[in-house]
Amino acid sequence: MTDHDVTDGDLLRKQVSSFVRDRVFPVEQVLDAGGPPAGDLRERLREEARKAGLWALPLPAELGGGGLPLSAYASLAEAEGASDHGPAALGSASLLDATMLARHGSARVRSAYLPGVVSGGLRTCYAMTEPDAPGTEPALTATRAERLPGGGWLVTGRKWFVSNAGHADLVTVLARTSGSPGDRTGLSLLLVPTASPGFRVLRELPILGATGQYEIEFDGVEVAGDHLVGDTGQALAVASERLQLGRTLRALRWLGQAQRAFDLLCDRATERQGARGPLADRQLVQQHVFEALLALRATRPLVYEAMALVADGRDAHVEVGLAKTAAARTLQDVADRAVQVFGAAGLGPDTPLPALFRTGRTARILDGPDEQHVSSVARRVLRSRRTAPPRSTAPS
Repeated sequence: MTDHDVTDGDLLRKQVSSFVRDRVFPVEQVLDAGGPPAGDLRERLREEARKAGLWALPLPAELGGGGLPLSAYASLAEAEGASDHGPAALGSASLLDATMLARHGSARVRSAYLPGVVSGGLRTCYAMTEPDAPGTEPALTATRAERLPGGGWLVTGRKWFVSNAGHADLVTVLARTSGSPGDRTGLSLLLVPTASPGFRVLRELPILGATGQYEIEFDGVEVAGDHLVGDTGQALAVASERLQLGRTLRALRWLGQAQRAFDLLCDRATERQGARGPLADRQLVQQHVFEALLALRATRPLVYEAMALVADGRDAHVEVGLAKTAAARTLQDVADRAVQVFGAAGLGPDTPLPALFRTGRTARILDGPDEQHVSSVARRVLRSRRTAPPRSTAPS
């Protein structure tokens, strides 16, 4: 990377940070509330992002995106993620679906849907978890896709905790095309237009009071044969690739929110005056600042290391597991410390701290709970030690 590239990257990050801070932060409550006002506001923000040259920065340039490689996008993802609404307002929220469809979609899927996904005209979601089949155990998937005589598929089943399904135009669904629940083989991914007969949104599932998650049903939904994403029976390979990138992107965004909570904490400590002077002079408040800063400084290198490996297409299971777990814990911890320093004001509607804390707490379950990542990383590390040549213990 040249000095010019570094300068351009720094400038772009400042532009993205300013957009999120000045345009998105002030309207978060409207966006959180949902409904037509939120939809109209989101479209205005997207148009402003396009005019500012900040639209869809990591998506393919030939489809209307910015064409930035993942390695250059990492710091921007952190800046966008300072608000839950930042990625959607700036057009990068579709990165996972666009990447998956570009790599594994049929020619028809790529031509029919990808331009709309990148432009923001088509909204997407991803349905994996079921009421009786957690996302951590996809082999238990009961949703079925049966082959039709004409080569298409008939999909039947339920999914829940599907982000943004209430407004999506397309849903990628994990379904069993052969075998029985419990088998790790026989799982496939299909792209389903939500306008298809038999597709229904059953209910919204608020998470700690926040909207955006849904339970959906496929009641004999017919899907064209060329809407298979990847090869038949190869869903777990595609899903694993998607999860590596998705978990890393979310870790970067959680870092952005943790930094936001830290800034609020520091501002409160220096500005709030008590009978004995500013809160910043109190040792216990200083400890909150120190511990929060330590968590941020320790977590950021883990997340950026994971992103570098994912961007290079290298195995990053250990690094992504560490990064995802550390970023989720850091966001919860820093937001909690900020709430403590704010006192009662940190619990009310006048700061973003309740939302930041809620995101941190849910982050420790979504995309795999802490326990899953702890166990997975430890197993991989110990397995590598068992298969490595013995290390000499003789003195040199």
